[in-house]
Amino acid sequence: MISFEESMEILDALPIEPRGVQKLCLTDAVGRYLAQDIVADTDSPQAPTAAMDGYAIRAVDQERKRLVIVNETPAGSEVAQELKEAEAIKTFTGSLMPEGADTLIPIENVQVQGDQITILEPVPQGFSVRPVGENYKEGETLIPKGSRIGFAEVGVMASLNIVWPKVYQRPKVAILATGSEVLELGEEQRSIAQIRSSNNYTLQALARIHGAEPVQLGAVKDDKGSITQALKEALKSADIVVTTGGVSVGDYDFVKDVVRSELGAEVAFKGVVIKPGQHVMVAQKDEKFIVALPGFAFSSTVTFMLYVLPLLYRMQGSRYRPTMVYATLKEPFRKRSKKTEFTPCNVTIEDGEFFVDFQGKREGSSAILTNMLGPKSALVVTSPEEGDKEAGERVLVWLIHQI
Repeated sequence: MISFEESMEILDALPIEPRGVQKLCLTDAVGRYLAQDIVADTDSPQAPTAAMDGYAIRAVDQERKRLVIVNETPAGSEVAQELKEAEAIKTFTGSLMPEGADTLIPIENVQVQGDQITILEPVPQGFSVRPVGENYKEGETLIPKGSRIGFAEVGVMASLNIVWPKVYQRPKVAILATGSEVLELGEEQRSIAQIRSSNNYTLQALARIHGAEPVQLGAVKDDKGSITQALKEALKSADIVVTTGGVSVGDYDFVKDVVRSELGAEVAFKGVVIKPGQHVMVAQKDEKFIVALPGFAFSSTVTFMLYVLPLLYRMQGSRYRPTMVYATLKEPFRKRSKKTEFTPCNVTIEDGEFFVDFQGKREGSSAILTNMLGPKSALVVTSPEEGDKEAGERVLVWLIHQI
């Protein structure tokens, strides 16, 4: 087996190109990854603009105390009249500042008497005037290629009149559960030895959350022929094929052998010194990838996040960057192995600091998926060299619910 750090280096070195590019209507592109740089084609604003309702004036004229109102500038209109000495032009939020004006004095700072204003409280020169290019300058790269499109990205592109941005196509992730004991959803349980299929649906949800197009293949029995046929079909329809179960060293663990001998895939690595999930395998077949994960629910979920998400993000022209923070233990932590461990915990924020506890987290096998329920659930990450820790010590924590 190799170390966790070695596995990450090998994974990062795999040759992966983003999948195809398509154009999407801006309002349908939320959550997708840009396949182009978004560059400003003009300044914003293009001319000095009022930031609030008030009167456009020359700052030096405030010494006069009284100014004459000679015009007004509603938003969206242009005033050809140049502001002269001792004059004021009523101006509204978003309106262009008239030529000759350098300051906007708010309505509440003046008293209006007929066609004149009296300055009650002066303001500094340039007050409430948005300068040219305050938002952005012409030629400035505002959103780099590979960025995930969120609400702010939509707003910026709308301001640039980008209707059909280029985005990377969603990679397809085929998910296959293996095991003769596994029942499909809705299938009748005939023995207490049978368990309900959940891994493939958990991973389908994860894949969709992170931008992929899941291809649900259900479950297949522990039979070499059936597994071979299912994997061959999966490779035809997906960029990444993910299996759960069948990668350990038991008599019925056929997946690892099928990947090597029947599919002819090149194995990047098989076996990593981690807990959970030490029997994980990553292989490549041409430009497609096969990631074989353990069968226990918690284990398959953690290893999916560790080894599938980085591939998935790179296929979308981006990088997976898990959210890691340091937190203070509220109670002692027991290290269970000499491996890189990912231990379920709860994270809270108190006075701006992260704290960790293990309330409600069950100890046992790597099958306990309920340990990942709830928005406070996270994972304490410890290296093979680390041991038990006392309350008050700091630990590295992976905030698994942050995308």
